[in-house]
Amino acid sequence: MLSHSGGRPGSGGMEAGGGEGGMELTVDELAARAGVTVRTVRFYAGRGLLPPPRLRGRTGLYGADHLARLELVRELQSLGLTLASIEKHLKRIPLDAPAEDLALQRALLSPWAPERPEDLDRHELDRRAGRHLDDETIKRLEALGVVEQISDDPAGQVRVVSPALLGVSAELAALPLPLDTLIASYQAVDRHTTALAAELQQVFQDTVVRPYRAGGRAPQERERLMEMAGKLKPLMIQSLVTSFQRAVDKALRQSVPGGRDPSTHERTSG
Repeated sequence: MLSHSGGRPGSGGMEAGGGEGGMELTVDELAARAGVTVRTVRFYAGRGLLPPPRLRGRTGLYGADHLARLELVRELQSLGLTLASIEKHLKRIPLDAPAEDLALQRALLSPWAPERPEDLDRHELDRRAGRHLDDETIKRLEALGVVEQISDDPAGQVRVVSPALLGVSAELAALPLPLDTLIASYQAVDRHTTALAAELQQVFQDTVVRPYRAGGRAPQERERLMEMAGKLKPLMIQSLVTSFQRAVDKALRQSVPGGRDPSTHERTSG
């Protein structure tokens, strides 16, 4: 974490436009550190996504807060947000927000399953899927929204919308199940996981993030949140998988005449 001695209060020792250890970057250096072009930096600055640099003569100097804000913009882009949505989100963050707060924002918003669509030829598609995908399987995967045909040639390239889902989706698509069954199942999972994610996100915002902000954003609390954000993801995913498995078992037992939930039996017999 950055030092809190000197400079703007809560800014990690930065002057306006300064940075970690007195970091001062030209626009070219800032662009290189952030992995973007100078044109992109200037475009973002023109849209108000970056605070103005500190001027030394005619040279604009940028600091750690500018770098952190650029990294946050890229994180939001990786979530698929439009520039208009990113602008709306950043307007809620003060331009003088210290790099530490921006880093926390980035940690809390980092994708749980970072991936980008990929365009693959059929040979590479088969290799990634771990099996040969014939034309019928490709059509079933397309109906599930996992791939898209981007070429008029059936043997041409295919866009994999969700590379992380390709393997398991290919196995599902190869099962001798009606396509309507697969689509209905996919839609049910998507509908309920979307609602669950929204509810859990709201709980986290209400019970963790808002109290942190209301409490004055203490440095020790910021560090605690950063650490917790890193540990939460694998624990939550493991918990959800286990909970889903138990829910399926319960549904199967209840579908059998006379079947009952063992946990209910234990409570009533205790």
